[in-house]
Amino acid sequence: MKKLKNISLILLVLVLLVIGSSSIVVTNENEYSLIRQFGKVDHVVSSAGVTFKIPFVQSVDKLPKEILLYDLSSSDVITSDKKTMICDSYILWQINDPLKFAQTLNSSISNAESRLDTIVYNSTKNIISSTTQNDVISGRDGELAAAIMKNIGNTTEQYGIELLSFETKQLDLPSDNKAAVYERMISERENISATYTAEGSSEAQKIRNTTDKEVNVLLSEANKNAEILIAEGEAEYMRILSEAYADESKQDFYSFVRSLDALKASMTGDNKTVILSPDSPIAQIFYGR
Repeated sequence: MKKLKNISLILLVLVLLVIGSSSIVVTNENEYSLIRQFGKVDHVVSSAGVTFKIPFVQSVDKLPKEILLYDLSSSDVITSDKKTMICDSYILWQINDPLKFAQTLNSSISNAESRLDTIVYNSTKNIISSTTQNDVISGRDGELAAAIMKNIGNTTEQYGIELLSFETKQLDLPSDNKAAVYERMISERENISATYTAEGSSEAQKIRNTTDKEVNVLLSEANKNAEILIAEGEAEYMRILSEAYADESKQDFYSFVRSLDALKASMTGDNKTVILSPDSPIAQIFYGR
């Protein structure tokens, strides 16, 4: 009896341990715990720690809380000018509503990746199909990714998913026509450069012509004003000279001064000797006649 009693006690302890262990739920920092009752989500544990569930009635599913990376398969996309390109990309995503995620995707990461693959591919195809090949190539520095993310918008919210980032690993031309396309693009860039250069040269010539015309107008105006000033100066000089000669008290003095000026002008070279005949007009002034 005593032995049977001990066995019963051991079995009871084992049963209690099994029941206790099945009722404990440990939630880590990087995960959600979904408590299901008869297959339906009863509640979600988002905080790390230990919680409890009803043994044998409730079960627990785990969902990741951290940022997840999904590498999309390479796919062919066609630009608006009917050029084929190869797009190889990846996305960063995160579960932000575990209850909605469980209800719409049955708590399956693979189901989520399948939906994301379709959403991102359709958005990529729509954006690239409305963009020329040249713009697609030039937009690889971030503009294309931003346009794709904007096009996706809040589509993933219905699945309890937040799409954090879209990045292209490779967005290139098919190898069979890559060289030809690059040569065509180089030729187009050279033509655009030549056009800009010609337009710049034409504009520069217009500016030079306009500047030369303005300079000539200014010079002509300045020359005209100079001629007017010279004429006014000469007229003033003649007026002053006329007034001087009109004054009898000053006529002899001015005649003498002008004679000296004339004599000075006639003396050239190193020989400063002047020989005047008695009947020379200059000599007559010196003689006071």
